[in-house]
Amino acid sequence: MKRSDLRIVYMGTPEFAVAPLDALSKAGFVISAVVTVADKPAGRGRQLQYSPVKEWAISKNVPFLQPVSLKNEVFLKDLAAIDADLFVVVAFRMLPAVVWKMPRLGTFNLHASLLPMYRGAAPINHAVMNGEKFSGITTFLLDEQLDTGRILFQESMPVGQNETAGDLHDRMMIAGAEMVIKTCDALASGNITPFAQKYLPGSDLKEAPKIFKEDCRIDWNRKGELIRNQIRGLSPYPAAFTDLLLPGEQQASLKIFMAHFESGKIDKTGDIHTDGKTCLAFSCADGWIFADEVQLSGRKRMKIADFLRGFLIDSTVKVDGFSSI
Repeated sequence: MKRSDLRIVYMGTPEFAVAPLDALSKAGFVISAVVTVADKPAGRGRQLQYSPVKEWAISKNVPFLQPVSLKNEVFLKDLAAIDADLFVVVAFRMLPAVVWKMPRLGTFNLHASLLPMYRGAAPINHAVMNGEKFSGITTFLLDEQLDTGRILFQESMPVGQNETAGDLHDRMMIAGAEMVIKTCDALASGNITPFAQKYLPGSDLKEAPKIFKEDCRIDWNRKGELIRNQIRGLSPYPAAFTDLLLPGEQQASLKIFMAHFESGKIDKTGDIHTDGKTCLAFSCADGWIFADEVQLSGRKRMKIADFLRGFLIDSTVKVDGFSSI
């Protein structure tokens, strides 16, 4: 089957999903429609915001569907009427069987980990937060459970010692676009044999659940490398943070996007040290975390030297809501 004869419905929402979608279109595949999240109000004006995938569809005059429920009868009827050969899913939500069983060639997903490791909504974040030296991407056929289907292709990727989740996201987005094309070609030709996910019995099968606010709060009682990995794994979004108590009992959150760790003796965890010029450090279990790039509530993201030029950190500023040891 030629690429131009394969009818694809593409399902995705964020920027990560746009690169594979655009690559498919440029490679000559027919994108019959996209399915993406419903528009949501955002910003101070609460104006409706389109998903990046919808913006792409509008720019290319590709039809789009935005169901609130994936089991809605009107949506299912409209989806079936497209008569697609294949559904491609990238950074979307879990599909009911009535959807993923619809196309004759099945439905496959691009996942940003080496399955079965890091099943879940935030595989890139968790891999970096856990200090993994390697991660990767996987395409697999959907089944009844989350991220458990038979594997089509996998590719391993190193994770740099100082790489952030944002850095890894961008590399995986590019590699993922190539893998999606490869997977579509293989399924269209029938020249592929999917294989079951495997892992060694007794191995630590790490999960990648959704990130919540408390996952982003820094616990200064932890060891420095663990905190540094947390900061890397949450940068640039949603970002690791610590709450500061300012003069006058004012509280402000300080997001930390980049940091480095130096081991050493401390008096207690959660202390703040600064020279007021280029250094802002927080004591942790086995040394000091030096903030390199930060953002205080209501302000822009800044390099630490720029931040300290405009904001006074002195002995009256404390880490708030934290019990030191």
